[in-house]
Amino acid sequence: MPKTLEVSCTRDDCHLDMFELHYEYSMPDDTGVEAFSCPYCGESDGLEEIHV
Repeated sequence: MPKTLEVSCTRDDCHLDMFELHYEYSMPDDTGVEAFSCPYCGESDGLEEIHV
């Protein structure tokens, strides 16, 4: 099963609570939130992985 990553945007000026990333099998294992940007505000410096 491909990896699923739950992400939160913590920027004060962003109104997106959380989103999920569903990786394909070919995604490198060490890919993390630093490789993505928020789909709402477009920034990457406020993204944090949600650990459940």
